[in-house]
Amino acid sequence: MDQIFAPWRIDWVERGGNDEFEDCVFCELPDVAAPDREYNLLARGEHAFVLLNNYPYNPGHAMVIPHEHTGDYRDLDAESLLAKERLVQRTIDAMDEALDPNGYNVGYNLGHAAAGGSIGDHLHAHIVPRWQGDTNFMPVIGDTTVIVEAVNDTYDRLHEALAAQDGVTASGAEQAVEIAPE
Repeated sequence: MDQIFAPWRIDWVERGGNDEFEDCVFCELPDVAAPDREYNLLARGEHAFVLLNNYPYNPGHAMVIPHEHTGDYRDLDAESLLAKERLVQRTIDAMDEALDPNGYNVGYNLGHAAAGGSIGDHLHAHIVPRWQGDTNFMPVIGDTTVIVEAVNDTYDRLHEALAAQDGVTASGAEQAVEIAPE
């Protein structure tokens, strides 16, 4: 049997509750005093923010998360919904610029475990860049994925692409870019 050594995955395997956050990580994370980069927080908008997934399916796997705490997509008012979805568009634009993928998977896991998500009470959109041939025998036969770029490197590339967009203020590489209301 072949083995693949991926020691960074132990953080995911051994994770319990997140002791750093008292309640909802998605509600508390935007207000943490640490540099945004430390938490992979890429962009902040009036109604939502962009966060790179710590355990991505592919390089660039990001989440767009509304500030409003709800697990029900239908609870978002029109203004929040439009602003969040516009941030999804901006994120895809940045991924086009920084990563040049061949396509995307964009979607929601609505609900807890039955929908496949680990955080079911605060909805979030997943944006997963895809490349021709990025799925091979590893996930199919070996139940293993291969991530070809470190999350920190992807953060740098996407942060730069977001910072170059119109209506964005960037205060340096350690802080998320600020998206002006449209």
